[in-house]
Amino acid sequence: MNSAFTLAFCLGLRHGADPDHLTAIDGLSRVRPRVTNGLYFAIGHGLVVTALTAGVGEMLAGRAAFLGPWALILVGLFNLWQIFRPAPRSSASHPAGSHTHRLPASLALVSRPVLLGMILAAGFETSSQLSVLVLAGDSSPWLVGLAFSAGMIIVDGLDGYLAASTQAMAANGAVNARAASRWLGIIVVAYSFGLAGAELAGIDLAGFTLPLGLTLVAVVIAFRVWVRRAPHVPLSIPQPADLAHTRPSTTSHLSETRHAPITV
Repeated sequence: MNSAFTLAFCLGLRHGADPDHLTAIDGLSRVRPRVTNGLYFAIGHGLVVTALTAGVGEMLAGRAAFLGPWALILVGLFNLWQIFRPAPRSSASHPAGSHTHRLPASLALVSRPVLLGMILAAGFETSSQLSVLVLAGDSSPWLVGLAFSAGMIIVDGLDGYLAASTQAMAANGAVNARAASRWLGIIVVAYSFGLAGAELAGIDLAGFTLPLGLTLVAVVIAFRVWVRRAPHVPLSIPQPADLAHTRPSTTSHLSETRHAPITV
């Protein structure tokens, strides 16, 4: 039985690196830039998988399965808007790159990580998720589901933390973090539309899930390391208050001229 739990835990680690997870969590960091995104996403996802291993909620999950691709499309659309929207004007209270806008009502579905994780668990059945369902038949399904969720929480929780911290660095003006955020946003859009489109078209991506996931993991890790190794060079945007302090005062200049001695 211990070997079954260990295998379930390893499957959870593997499942956390699936492309739909990494795409959703990184995309969610632009909708809701918090370090707990990945943790809550994995909890919601794990609840559904654990329930399915125990044979609970199969009919409900089947009815909600159609929402999975559309949730990824919403994530992709918001990230696409974030990439090409005009940069907000900076001010002392709202620095450039900060998320001060209100989210559209249509994003309520994907702005809650627990709900998004549950929807994708019902909408995308990957090989690792199906494997744990088979494994649960020979062991305690609840414990197998919990072991699977624990592995997934580690990977997705770490990814959520790194994604949100990169967004925070970009909001604070780090040039490399801004560039990384933009390029990762483009990748999120491509993966969101690609995975959702394949699911809606009925294309089986089971044979491509692992290479797609490993490629995305390698790209994400490379960007994260690059951002943190590069020196922090904030964007220096002069504010009106700063210009007032650096600009010489006209009255003081006239006063100095008036009191200057006249030499003949």
